[in-house]
Amino acid sequence: MWIVRSVRIDDIDALFRLAQSATKGLTSLQLDRARLLDRVEQSTFAFSRTGISPRGEPYVLVLVNTESGELVGTSTIYAKTGGYQPLYAYRRIESDHQSELLGVSQHRVRLDLKRIHDGPTEIGSLFLRGIYRGEGRGRWLSLARFALISMLPHRFADRVIAQMRGRAETDGSVPFWDAVAGRFIPVDFATADAMSTISKQFIEEMMPQHPIYLELLGKNIRDGIGQVHIETEPAVAMLKAEGFTATDLFDIFDAGPVISAETQSIRAVQRTRSFTIGRVINQISGPSIQAMVASTKEGFTSVLTEVQINGDAVDLLASDAKQLHVESGSSCVMMTLRPDH
Repeated sequence: MWIVRSVRIDDIDALFRLAQSATKGLTSLQLDRARLLDRVEQSTFAFSRTGISPRGEPYVLVLVNTESGELVGTSTIYAKTGGYQPLYAYRRIESDHQSELLGVSQHRVRLDLKRIHDGPTEIGSLFLRGIYRGEGRGRWLSLARFALISMLPHRFADRVIAQMRGRAETDGSVPFWDAVAGRFIPVDFATADAMSTISKQFIEEMMPQHPIYLELLGKNIRDGIGQVHIETEPAVAMLKAEGFTATDLFDIFDAGPVISAETQSIRAVQRTRSFTIGRVINQISGPSIQAMVASTKEGFTSVLTEVQINGDAVDLLASDAKQLHVESGSSCVMMTLRPDH
């Protein structure tokens, strides 16, 4: 049986092995064991604290096979970006210029470095081992984050962003990095991107403070701004189906797009509904639907299962109720995994 649940301290070894298996492009997971343990500890505290105000802590979820104990996927919500260390992004700015003397005009586009201190919630660090992709597991692992946001709305900001992985070549090189940021930060892309999840001080110290005019870049670089890595295309399509839209912000390292949505307008948040557990049964008979059912009885736990709906109550399989730590009369939430269901 599979569950998506909040990470635990004793998951650290399995999570570290999973992170090591991620491709180098997923740099938010390229942490050493000590730093990954720090993230897990922060997440454990985030799930246990009683305050309701949003802070900058990560909420880390993991996909686990309960029979084998194998941990095969992870995703994260960063409750609030900015604060002590701002969110850095390039903003696309367009302007028109003309000279009466020369009788010419020009439309220019530049990238301005922005520091966002009181920022939105961010979703990221989504990874699922390749052999387990399919059967809705990746979608479940991603959308479980919105169920959590719906269940703890005061812990998160009123807007959610996702910084999507930018374009890369087949050899792993990142054209925008090589043309822009890499000229000023003399380390490789993976090192810089991974270190930025720990501290952003080097960005303030090394990145140019003046605008980058696109006219100074080659056509291949200009055309790649706002494009996503081929492996990221399904994730972008899924989030756009949930109501995310493009912004004028781009990642400062790979020029990947930042997409955004108002929290309460996200379709997955809207279709997360509260229910009471009706009967706890051993077998579903009759009409049923497949849905994710989630509980915050012990951190966060969700199952992807068949349920029967009777008014405001949900009849749940006994095996699912055991994993969710609920019984007849308990409260839970339910979400279908697709907007059209």
